[in-house]
Amino acid sequence: METQRVQVAVIGSGFGGLTAAALLAKTGMQVAVLEQNNYPGGCASSYKRKGYWFETGATTLVGLDEDMPVRYLLEKTGMQLPLLKLETPMQVRLTDGTLITRYPKLEDWIQEAERVFGKQGQRQFWEACFEISQKVWRTSLQQVSFPFGSISDLWQAAKSVKVEQLSLVPLAFQNMKDFMTTHGLLQNERFVSFVDQQLLITAQNVHPEVNVLFGATALCYTLYGNYYVPGGLRQLGKSVASYLEEQGSQMMYRRLVKQITPVSEGGYQIDTDKGLVQAEYIIFGLPLNNVSSLFNDLKTKQSLQKYLLPADQVNGAVTWGIVFERSTSTPTVLHHQLHVPGGVPYIQSESVFVSLSHPEDELRAPDGMCVASVSTHVLHPKKNWIEQKKVLEQWAVKFLAGQGFFKEAQVKFVQAATPGAWIEWTGREWGQVGGYPQYQRIKPWQMKDARLDGRKAYLCGDTVYPGQGIPGVCLSGIIAANKLLRDHFKEGLERLHH
Repeated sequence: METQRVQVAVIGSGFGGLTAAALLAKTGMQVAVLEQNNYPGGCASSYKRKGYWFETGATTLVGLDEDMPVRYLLEKTGMQLPLLKLETPMQVRLTDGTLITRYPKLEDWIQEAERVFGKQGQRQFWEACFEISQKVWRTSLQQVSFPFGSISDLWQAAKSVKVEQLSLVPLAFQNMKDFMTTHGLLQNERFVSFVDQQLLITAQNVHPEVNVLFGATALCYTLYGNYYVPGGLRQLGKSVASYLEEQGSQMMYRRLVKQITPVSEGGYQIDTDKGLVQAEYIIFGLPLNNVSSLFNDLKTKQSLQKYLLPADQVNGAVTWGIVFERSTSTPTVLHHQLHVPGGVPYIQSESVFVSLSHPEDELRAPDGMCVASVSTHVLHPKKNWIEQKKVLEQWAVKFLAGQGFFKEAQVKFVQAATPGAWIEWTGREWGQVGGYPQYQRIKPWQMKDARLDGRKAYLCGDTVYPGQGIPGVCLSGIIAANKLLRDHFKEGLERLHH
């Protein structure tokens, strides 16, 4: 079989890889995206069952506000996305039944937080969090050389540095436990429980481990524009894939990458299940654990070893797809976090996240029907192998019916998926989801730089800095593309920025 030759190979079509691919294609580079499935998107995609479209992982789109990564991508490429802005991003129900509305305006949200948790410390805490989050997003697109991997990175950072960026540095050494203590909130058990479950959505860990830079930003994502994508988040990946093809690049579906070999004359040989691909440059949009397993180059594997997290320090997920008849009692808010009294059976996670299809979205479900995508964290997925799918399906229906989402008789279809399904869908080791959790011992600059091997291989996705949630993985793709261009194709970098 003849070897295919490409200039840039992007391995995996998650949103980080697609972002990097689109930006490189805009500069005139020839890009080929190798994807093991027959559609793009990775963990920000959708799958079809019984004629309905369910979300694979991510369910809401954030990142379109000023100074945010998805907006940057759309402005640079001119892509248009079909979007519906949500009036109310989310509601949260505590174990005692208290309903909390995550209003999109800061003042409205502070008043709601004070109503539920008491006035002590709430205003100061949330105003501080929001101010930090704004600084973080402003900094993120100004400092695309961070984490630093070369003298050139340091020089670029020095040229771009602003005083407000320096004020963020101490917050990388402070965790959310310290931050809540400062505001007199650590003894407020209901509030701490609320914060922990909210942090799990975007930082994959709880308050003693998440630093203030990530934590404050994670807690404020409902205070930025939250969007619904008609037809499901698969439309996001499809839009970028279409843009790539318009630029003369290509999507190579059903291509399972089996091994990567650096070649002596430069570039890389990529062994796939459908033959060989030769690439001058590679960008990986895969989790670090998967990337390490693909290289047969001992030096590269050893250099990555210190960045890898073991199975007991990552999360898997159990997800449910539920189809039910809409009624007057169906919630109008689409996204919900429900705290579970006593925890989810067999899993012991403390909350589930529920996303409903929009009532006007007949691409996902016909008129009168609703699709619910439900998920919960599974700690240590290698050890906690969940096999009680039928029992969990029955539990989910009863629990959501008890929360008022529907009556059990209205449910037409339910299917649970365990971390094993994530392995099948995405190939991610142990079925890990949501990227690497934040850990206090790992400072931002100790996370993996976008340069993979010091040669012509780069890295993006949810297990590298910054990498969590759609805005994070998009930013990781922006950083990878910028570093590749600055290292090897400065003309292209000028084209991208002008």
